[in-house]
Amino acid sequence: MSDPTQRLKAITRLLADVHSRLGLKLGFRLWDGSRVPASWPEDGLMIAFADEGVVSSLVRRPRADTLIKLHVAGRLDIVNGSVFDVAAARPEGKVTRAIRGVSKLAALDVVRRFWSVDRGPPSVLDAVRGDEIERDGKPSTNKANIAYHYDVSNDFYRLFLDREMVYSCAYFTEDHGDIDRAQFDKLDMICRKLRLKPGDRFLDIGCGWGALVCHAAEHYGVEAHGVTLAEEQLKLAQEKIAARGLSDRITLHLKDYGTLEGQFDKIASIGMFEHVGLANHLRYFQTVNRLLAPRGLYLHHTICRRAKKDDRKFGKLNSEARAIIRYIFPGGELDHLGMSVANLERTGFEVHDVEGWRENYQRTTELWWRRLDARRAEADSLVGAEKTRLWLLYLAGVSLAFGRGGLFINQTLASKRSKGPSGLPFTRADLYAPRG
Repeated sequence: MSDPTQRLKAITRLLADVHSRLGLKLGFRLWDGSRVPASWPEDGLMIAFADEGVVSSLVRRPRADTLIKLHVAGRLDIVNGSVFDVAAARPEGKVTRAIRGVSKLAALDVVRRFWSVDRGPPSVLDAVRGDEIERDGKPSTNKANIAYHYDVSNDFYRLFLDREMVYSCAYFTEDHGDIDRAQFDKLDMICRKLRLKPGDRFLDIGCGWGALVCHAAEHYGVEAHGVTLAEEQLKLAQEKIAARGLSDRITLHLKDYGTLEGQFDKIASIGMFEHVGLANHLRYFQTVNRLLAPRGLYLHHTICRRAKKDDRKFGKLNSEARAIIRYIFPGGELDHLGMSVANLERTGFEVHDVEGWRENYQRTTELWWRRLDARRAEADSLVGAEKTRLWLLYLAGVSLAFGRGGLFINQTLASKRSKGPSGLPFTRADLYAPRG
């Protein structure tokens, strides 16, 4: 094993070459306090290496997964900026092409000198393998998957969500940054699209903290039902309903959607479908169709990926997508818009409208990130610094993905197929007119 001084020189040479070749707009700070380039300002944007084990970890396992674990542990940190700033500092053009010009001798020297260096303590994420769990669609499996993400802590989510605790894409009717207003407008748009009216039996699949059922009951006079598998969410939602005097108009169920009985005039699924799993999609839509009354309306609101040339290529996930499934949404899988529309038609629905909300979700997740970052100390005390860093990385990452067009989100309105008129108006002008 080489001595520490030689290792420091080796990584300094390599990083200096990388910085020059790529024209990076950020610098590096090493564990001894030195900066690369040496002239980089102390208050400038930097990637900070806490110890030699960071380099050893990257040398022995050069993957996005390693970067995530090191960042969550606080060993590979961002100084004087955020993930958004690092993304903005990326070089123009193809990074892979530019990186080919980096000195191979300098890279091999780093590998040789750091290969046997202790990589440091194990990561808290080592035992988290959400990408390897079952996706069999069984109620017990679904409940375990949902609990992992949503039962973190109501107080934690309260730090960055709006006052109604809506944990799905907001709707910005104009250029503003008021998350409370945008979530109210989202709830109202859902109710408008479903044409809710007094006396309707309305079902929200995956009702979360109860914002939509409360909005529908208070503003549209429906008999609202919600179903969830998250016990912490259910408890808070029931408290909210009781406090507003809505207990006689709203019923919540702690059960899997597949076990529901009865019929509903209108059904919404807002940000829940991502948890169902590709193999269970047809069964999911068949269940919704069974629960929907004749000529009833269903609003399908879900994140999706872009379709590829064929299903085999679509099934190949990039490292970022695998990381989200592994560490954030165990059991989660995304389809593409065409798959959802085809499956709706296969299971007895008529599709009427599809509206893309990609840039709405880019802004939503960025606002969530900013709100959580502003209350980081409180989050650390609630769930620990590692989980706070993980959630901040997740929120920033998905915001960037929506902004760049790597992820999409659509609201699809469908009705239970039947012969004759659908009952919907000829145009959708009323949806976007100011509410009287």
